Amino acid sequence: MIDQLFDDGALRDFLRHGYALIDSDQPPEFHRNVCDRLDHIMESEGNPGNNILPRVPEIQTIFDAPSVQAALTRILGPGYVMHPHRHCHHRPPGAAPQGWHKDDYVYDQNVRHHRGRWVMAFYYPQAVTTDMGPTAILPGQQHHDTTAALEADPAAEMSITGPAGTVAIVNFNVWHRACANTSQLNRYMLKFQFLRMQEPTQTDTGAWEDAEGVARYQWDWLRQAAPCTPPASALDGVDTAMAKLQGDDEAARLQATYTLAGMGASVVPELVDCLRAEATLRAEVKIAKSPANPAGGNPADLASAHALAAMGPSAIDALVDLAGDSNWSVRATAVDVLGTIGRQTADTSSALIGGLQDDNFWVRRNAAEALGILAATDGAEDIGHVLQDEDWRVRLNGSGALARIGPPAASLAGKVVPLLADENRYVRDSALQALRRFDSPEATDILLRHLTTSRWCPLTSKDSTF
Repeated sequence: MIDQLFDDGALRDFLRHGYALIDSDQPPEFHRNVCDRLDHIMESEGNPGNNILPRVPEIQTIFDAPSVQAALTRILGPGYVMHPHRHCHHRPPGAAPQGWHKDDYVYDQNVRHHRGRWVMAFYYPQAVTTDMGPTAILPGQQHHDTTAALEADPAAEMSITGPAGTVAIVNFNVWHRACANTSQLNRYMLKFQFLRMQEPTQTDTGAWEDAEGVARYQWDWLRQAAPCTPPASALDGVDTAMAKLQGDDEAARLQATYTLAGMGASVVPELVDCLRAEATLRAEVKIAKSPANPAGGNPADLASAHALAAMGPSAIDALVDLAGDSNWSVRATAVDVLGTIGRQTADTSSALIGGLQDDNFWVRRNAAEALGILAATDGAEDIGHVLQDEDWRVRLNGSGALARIGPPAASLAGKVVPLLADENRYVRDSALQALRRFDSPEATDILLRHLTTSRWCPLTSKDSTF
């Protein structure tokens, strides 16, 4: 059924263009009721922020719709979860346009990986026309760090318009903005985020013969096929590809990333040298805030790192060595790439577990996330030791890693309990996810007692307190 609702062609379009428009299949009166509720809440209480779903529980119906679930499952795999960050974007008449930006990972500073582990879903409860302040995106530019393509071609911008009930599922890294609302109507967009919780498994889906670069890499990863190799003529162009990888042309750099990755083990030494230099020179630049990373980025978000990640197992030995480098930014990058490759070996696990004890929090943060991607059961006890780390990003990724490991980490339920009262709301939710996915009697009892205490009543407001 899922394949029929969101087939290979739809998935390929999503990988290439970075978005898919889905009909949520609800009757018009459903969406009118949601708009009426939103009008009342906005006027009487203001924007409820992350509490928009318990305030308007009907919204869950949209994400339970078979058409929406099918798309999310094809993109994120079974068992995906809804992130606790949700927001109602209200564009009243006269609202000014936004600037172009990418969303941050709710203050956590993830690498913008090329693999699809996060997406956003925009639900529009009313019909949207071009004068109502629609969301605009830059299709196909989700892996670029700038909006240079728009400067070269203003027609690259696309406005999301359509009937009430439209859901736009977009690559988490899509460039987007809200346009000016010159109409006399309110425009609502309810933005939710979803996360992959398990790595892809082998499928019977065939090769994507006419794709290249990052789209083909993503396709092959999703079907767990060996990455494609470049034509023999490309093997003579290592120096050219390396120059492009380090150049300013984003399109050329992205192409070079996957050209080099396809060359295999022969170019690992050149990429390792490039990574060392790039990490040393660009770590602080990558951490800084920008329109591409409003809360700041991750020092491991490097072109050389993306190439080594795409190369796969043939890069593991070199990355394990880099995980012991004297430079913290090199170590942080190495452990991140080991997780992205997603191939667990004894050396990989040892390097990542060692990263949890690093003096630098970036290394600890990236190592914790990587162990979660690998669902490394042999690292679960070590992850349990960092749940009280001084940096909330380490605690977040540590508890998130345990959530991905699931039942094999259930013995750590007691160590997760303190995070239910963490000062950071997203760490708290990550702890809830871990307890839910442990699926043990102890974890379920802890979870139910906590939820009974912290439950939210959607009917309670300042006008109706009991």
